Amino acid sequence: MTGSLGRVLRYTVLVVLTLLFVSPLLFVLITSFKTPGEAVQTPPTWWPNPFSLQAYERIFDATDTPVFRWFLNSMIAATANAALVVVTAALAAYALARLEFRGKRVVLALIVSTLFVPPVILVIPNYEIVGRLYWLDTLVAIIVPTAASAFGVFFLRQFFIGLPRELEESAFLDGANRWQVFTRVVLPLSKPALATLALLSFLTNWNDFLWPVYVLFSPENQTLQAGLSTLQSANAVRYDLLMAGAVVASVPVLLLYLVAQRFVIEGVSRSGVKG
Repeated sequence: MTGSLGRVLRYTVLVVLTLLFVSPLLFVLITSFKTPGEAVQTPPTWWPNPFSLQAYERIFDATDTPVFRWFLNSMIAATANAALVVVTAALAAYALARLEFRGKRVVLALIVSTLFVPPVILVIPNYEIVGRLYWLDTLVAIIVPTAASAFGVFFLRQFFIGLPRELEESAFLDGANRWQVFTRVVLPLSKPALATLALLSFLTNWNDFLWPVYVLFSPENQTLQAGLSTLQSANAVRYDLLMAGAVVASVPVLLLYLVAQRFVIEGVSRSGVKG
């Protein structure tokens, strides 16, 4: 009886916490389907009456705020950046996990130490570099500068250390070289960690606001997060538009996490701090 009561209380607390965290998201979604007048109505209504798609039609049809173009720009930039992060981090992490060379611990310490540097400090130096490379106002400026991820290197190194060396040694005995072992043995076994890093990198780039504001100038080249600030300033009292923009920015992230959550949980659980 005591165990059943404890289980009921536990689930009750979880349900209350779920409602507490989900209710703001539901309110944003519902408000995006309201008319402009109902969106500012006091007290607010929890269900749109009538159900309206005006906000979505406005943000996708407006020429001064091309939300669909911003959405595509963000998808391209975040996907390309995540792919580059996974490639560069996997190569560096495997070298630090398995290869022996002079100064390896120093290199690892330097890479990890960069995690303690606030990203805002690098805005001006990165801006100068991007400007000299003529990347300003292009998606390349959003994709490349963060392609070398210190967190990605550290995260994957911890995962690689946890893989059994016997598997790699067996491949060496079968005549495989180091590159074949890395691509055909280590990477297939590391899918959870690679998927986790790709997801985290995608989210970081997708949600980035400060850097795109600095390096993207043309309205058609903006990413979604930076562009939504323009939408907010142009439609300060159109809460239905602002909520619709928030929904557009949130849906891909939620869908991606739902698809990849199994890999994320497995990747994090198997990447404990080792060696």
